[in-house]
Amino acid sequence: MINFLTAHWANLIMANYEIDPEILKPYLPAGTSLDYYHGKTFVSLVGFMFLRTKIFGIHIPGLGNFEEINLRFYVIRKENGVVKRGVVFINETVPYKAVAWLANVLYKEHYSAIPTKHNWFINDTEKQIDYHWRINNNWNFIKVNASSNHEPMQEDSIEEFIYQHYYGYTRVTAEKTEEYKIEHDRWMVNAVKSIEINCDFTAMYGKDFSHLAAQNPSSIMLAEGSNIAVKWKRVKVV
Repeated sequence: MINFLTAHWANLIMANYEIDPEILKPYLPAGTSLDYYHGKTFVSLVGFMFLRTKIFGIHIPGLGNFEEINLRFYVIRKENGVVKRGVVFINETVPYKAVAWLANVLYKEHYSAIPTKHNWFINDTEKQIDYHWRINNNWNFIKVNASSNHEPMQEDSIEEFIYQHYYGYTRVTAEKTEEYKIEHDRWMVNAVKSIEINCDFTAMYGKDFSHLAAQNPSSIMLAEGSNIAVKWKRVKVV
């Protein structure tokens, strides 16, 4: 299967919020259902770096490395007895209009382009990983301080639930969904010591998610990341 996009995803922060499933149901793509972890549903505020990005194997000058901030939730799709675990994006933010345009046109995703930046401080014992994005002339951010040592994810852990989703689902219309596959290794994780979040959820993601600004995340994660590939083939789910 042809790779549409390849890259290295690095230092993925995920702040995971328990959320009422009724809030998520209007955003469900046709043919999918909510994925639950121990009876609970979650959305994740995510910040990470795209590095060495290529489109159809071609490096695009000036667009290889950039930050992405997104809000996503978790779904399953059952096909011929096989359960596919995937993600649905409320919105994805990058700094380049060309990247946002390409993703919206080719994958019908919900990308927007606003200024972003990051700061990394890494030594033998700790990692300070920060991602920033500017909206309404204010800089929002998500920051973690974590151990530089990385460990495998535990079986049936919240880390495994959040990270181990290998499909993307896009709600094209109320009756039409597109599915695409994302390939990457099982990620190693870093123990998070502290986190700081300043996010205007209303401006970024709409009033359905505004309450998250006053809610503490249920869990915080930092993953080392890996090389990834987004497959070109898209399955239309009717």
